[in-house]
Amino acid sequence: MGGFFGVVSKQKCVDDLFYGTDYHSHLGTARGGMAVLSGEKEFQRVIHDITNTQFRAKFEADYNRFRKDERSCAGVGVISDTNDQPLIITSHLGTYAIVTVGLLTNKVQLVQELFSSSRVSHFSEMSRSGINTTEVVASLLNAQETFEQGVRYAQLKISGSCSVLILTREGVLYAIRDRYGRTPVILGKKDGSVAVAMETSSFPNLGYQTVRDLGPGEMVKCTPEGMVTLIKPGKELAICSFLWVYFGYPASAYEGRNVEVARYGCGAALARRNPIAADSVGGVPDSGVGHALGYAAVAGLQYTRPFVKYTPTWSRSFTPQKQVDRDVTAQKKLIPVPELISGKRLVFCDDSIVRGTQLKGQVKRLFECGAKEIHMRIACPPLLYQCRFLNFSRARNEMDLITRQNIRKMDGEKADVAPYLDVSGEAYQRMVNMIRDGFGLSTLAFQRVEDLAAAIGVPYDKLCTYCFTGMDVAKPQGCTHGCAHCASPCSARRLDTPGEG
Repeated sequence: MGGFFGVVSKQKCVDDLFYGTDYHSHLGTARGGMAVLSGEKEFQRVIHDITNTQFRAKFEADYNRFRKDERSCAGVGVISDTNDQPLIITSHLGTYAIVTVGLLTNKVQLVQELFSSSRVSHFSEMSRSGINTTEVVASLLNAQETFEQGVRYAQLKISGSCSVLILTREGVLYAIRDRYGRTPVILGKKDGSVAVAMETSSFPNLGYQTVRDLGPGEMVKCTPEGMVTLIKPGKELAICSFLWVYFGYPASAYEGRNVEVARYGCGAALARRNPIAADSVGGVPDSGVGHALGYAAVAGLQYTRPFVKYTPTWSRSFTPQKQVDRDVTAQKKLIPVPELISGKRLVFCDDSIVRGTQLKGQVKRLFECGAKEIHMRIACPPLLYQCRFLNFSRARNEMDLITRQNIRKMDGEKADVAPYLDVSGEAYQRMVNMIRDGFGLSTLAFQRVEDLAAAIGVPYDKLCTYCFTGMDVAKPQGCTHGCAHCASPCSARRLDTPGEG
């Protein structure tokens, strides 16, 4: 997914930039980068591979070098899944640093259109996925006469999502939230400084107070004196619900809703709707812990830690780029506590099941340690569609998802997914039972989408639940429905064609 942090200040800002960026490290493990505006109004930029080394350790030498310039009062930092960032761009708009977070599903088409335009003849920045996404976004901006016009143009052209920070040589920071607000972009302020982040958890320890979330598609100009809206927010919000389920840091809040509180609510909903007799409740570390605490409180069961995570060196097992690395991380980071497992009827809460390879190994280890029963409760609905907006899933295609694998086994390659969306239907229960039996679980239950929305506390039609429902909140042209989750969903709003959205 990725995350960014930017700051403009009346005083030296390198400390805030370094630690603010580091507070987004949980959002990606591929690349990290910072660009600092020096006292001579020139950019100093550094990018490192952080696949096997944490951001702070990798950037410590650069941080100490940047700190020597007492006049460095502006900068941007980024944690990226794939692309080298920030980029330093010179065009008719001036010289500026740019970072982006999102997914351009129509990047190939955009590149071809840019090649045929008068201002773009080549792309020089390459990434693991080909042409650097951030350079494509910069080229869209440069195709217009002003940054504001460029942002409007880019938001209309991009399919998928894209939030952006732009820092000019003049020390002006522009913050732009994705057209439908799929990722959060949040303003913070302290005396003489303005910061922009995706995680509000980056603010408190740096002395910033949260000001507000940008609205969908909003563009704000930030200077040390304050913020001015250049593009007003749109009315259609489709923020990713998975931020609260998994990606977001527990101390952060989006749209005024704290992540940890939402996770307690998810666990509570699972306990009310799917009660079971058990001895204790545990969460798969780390993101499953909040869900498990909420479950335990409502169920009246003891919360225990049958698995503990070795936090000093192991990252989140969802973020490594290669499946073999994800499997190693999942297997090595969790250490069982046999005394809390043997002879026990255990409820385990986890954020989601994607492919299921990691969970299968964890269940096997629990039974090997003497667990009597294992009841799995999943904080979100079954993942039936691959994300086309944030690329949060490492599954190469939808057929890698465990739900699709089992549907294919039951109904063949061209099975209709629609019956599996009905939680009260026979097809849905068949799918859940097949997943349960494949893991050897005693019972398995997933969250309902309406319970997830209620736990988050953001209006249902303001959340993106595409990966669960195949429906998008953003209303397409010609659709007469006002809500993507109505009783008779409009077929025009199904996004079953790659590249739509």
